[in-house]
This record gives sequence, C-alpha cells and structure tokens, in this order.
Amino acid sequence: MQANLAQLKSDLVQHYHWLRQYGCNDSHSGNASFRWHDEIWITPTGCCADTLQVDDLVACHIDGVTGEGASLDAPLHIEVYRHNAKAQAVFHSHGPHTIAFTLKGDDFVPVDFEGQYYFPTVPVVTIPYDRYIELSPNAIADKLADHKVAIVRGHGVYTYGETINLAYKWSCSVELSAKIALLNDSNTRR
Repeated sequence: MQANLAQLKSDLVQHYHWLRQYGCNDSHSGNASFRWHDEIWITPTGCCADTLQVDDLVACHIDGVTGEGASLDAPLHIEVYRHNAKAQAVFHSHGPHTIAFTLKGDDFVPVDFEGQYYFPTVPVVTIPYDRYIELSPNAIADKLADHKVAIVRGHGVYTYGETINLAYKWSCSVELSAKIALLNDSNTRR
C-alpha cells in the first residue's frame, strides 16, 4: 500500500526526531527529505529536531527550485534524487562515532557482520569547509548513486533509501558499525 503525502510527512518528522533521540544528531543538526513525485519535502534550515512539526517541512522541486527556509543541504538532496532513481528519502546525520572514525579521510570498512553485509565499504569524501555548499551536492550525489551511505570527512553521514525508514536504518547502522569499530580499536591497543 502506497503512503499518502500526509503520512510521508509524518513519517519523516518521526524519523528525524529519532535521529536526535538516539544520538545521531544534536538538537539542531542534520536534515532529512523525501520525494513525492516531482516535489522534495525537506526539513527547514536550523530546525530543532525536538520541536519539528509536519507543517514546518519545506517543499522544493526536482528541477532545483528550493522553497523558502529549506535546509542549506536542499540542493544536495535534490542532486541525490536526480542521480539515483531508487532514492525516495535522503538523511543527513552527525553520528559522533562515524565522524570520529573517518577523520583521517580513509573510506570506512566496517568490522562487524551487519556493517559488512549492508555496506562493505563506505566512501569518505573530503570537501573543504569553505567550499562545502558549492561542492557537496555533486560530490555526495555521485557517491550515493553507487552506495547506500557516504560520509563527508569531519562533517557527517548522508544516506538514501527506497523508503524513509530505510534511509533512517542506514544512518543508524553505519553509526553502530563505527562505534563497534572504535571499540574494537581500543580493545586491540590493550
């Protein structure tokens, strides 16, 4: 059964709340969107995950038009949808273990079974902070055309899914895999 627009908006808000609740974002970080035909519905720029409401979501268009108040990453989300026909949802999170593990800039190779099963290698992209807005849309869209997850070094995780729940799952799964990898690293140094 296909969800309607109101249900998808509600689902996006719920999953965005969960990213905050379970430590993948701080109160005002990250963003999330879903595709509805040629519309892209995205969280507003600077929104608080704890208080976000369905009516706060901002409509954008697949042609590149971003609605007033849309997330700074709206052009990036639109590019992901343009590059990947399977993408129906895009999530951006700031899982601390994932960011810490990838600060060196090397691609992330999970050591746990689940991580290896879902994403044997996660590309890590280095984008100069002063050129992030300019370079990130194409850089991330290119990676998410071939991978479920991509990470911007020192910044955060981008995922896509065929559903909102799947994009959320990849955000959480890569964070747990990074946590396991960091715990494994600390155990091997003893």
